[in-house]
Amino acid sequence: MEITAGLVKELRERSGAGMMECKKALSVNAGDIDAAMEYLRKTGLAKADKKADRVAAEGRIAMASEGGKAVLVEINSETDFVAKDDNFVKFTQVVADAALKVDDIETLKSAAVEGGTVEEVRAALIAKIGENVQVRRMIKIDSANNVAAYIHGGRIGVLVEVKGGDMDLARGIAMHIAAMNPPYNKAADVPADFVAKEKEIEMAKMTDKDKAKPAEILEKIIGGKIAKIVNEVTLYGQPYVLNTDLSVEAAVKAAGADVVGFQRIAVGEGIEKVVEDYAAEVAKAMQV
Repeated sequence: MEITAGLVKELRERSGAGMMECKKALSVNAGDIDAAMEYLRKTGLAKADKKADRVAAEGRIAMASEGGKAVLVEINSETDFVAKDDNFVKFTQVVADAALKVDDIETLKSAAVEGGTVEEVRAALIAKIGENVQVRRMIKIDSANNVAAYIHGGRIGVLVEVKGGDMDLARGIAMHIAAMNPPYNKAADVPADFVAKEKEIEMAKMTDKDKAKPAEILEKIIGGKIAKIVNEVTLYGQPYVLNTDLSVEAAVKAAGADVVGFQRIAVGEGIEKVVEDYAAEVAKAMQV
C-alpha cells in the first residue's frame, strides 16, 4: 500500500510522534494506520492517541426533564451562526420537550407540537433561516433513581442515573462526565480484550532488564500499570472534578450511592465534514 502524505499526517496527529517515525511505522505495517499506531505505542514513540471523532455538523443539544425522566436531543445546523439563532434555539427546546413523551427518534419526528409535527416545524424553520436543519438523535433515561441531565455550552450533553445519594451528587457526576468523557463506568465494564491489548503494549515497552525480573515481580509491575490505565478510562477510577482529593468511586460511596449508568453525546461527533480549501481553490482558478 502506498504511504501517502495524508496517512503520515493523520498518524502524526493521532500519535504525537515525529514525521519520520510515523512514516516508518506505516511502512513497517503496510499502511495500516491502526497497526502503525500500536507499533508506535509499543516502541514508546507515541505520546497519546489524539485522534478524536471527526466532527462535521454544527448545532445544539437541548434537554428536558420531569421527575425521574430526562432526555437529550441533538439537532444539527450547517453553521454555528444558525445554531445560536433564537429561532433555532427555540425549536431545539420544543423538540426536547416533545421527546419526553416518546421513546425513539422516528416517533419524535412525527410528534405533535405547536405548528404541526416536529418534521413539519423543522421544514418551516429551514424555509425561514435558509439552512438545513436535522433532528439527529435523542437519548433518554426513565427511572425511579436520581436522573440528572447536564449540558455544557450547548454542545456536550450528559444523562446519568444514580441509585441513592441526592440530585446534587447526580448533577456533579454529570458535570464530571461532560468534562472527562470516561469511556466506561466501572472497572468491571472495561472489555477483557482492551485490558489484554494494553498489557501486551506495556510488556513491549519494557526493557530487557525489566523483563528479566522474576515472574511475580514482573506481574506486579504490569498489574500496576494496567490498574492505572483502567482508572483513566473509567468514571469510578478518575479523580472527581468537584473534589480532586477523591476518586469518583470514593465520592459516590461516601454518599451511600452507586452510578447505575450514563450516556454522553457531543454535537456533530461521528459526522465527517468537508472542509473547503479556499486557498487551493483560488490557486486552481488562477491557473485556468
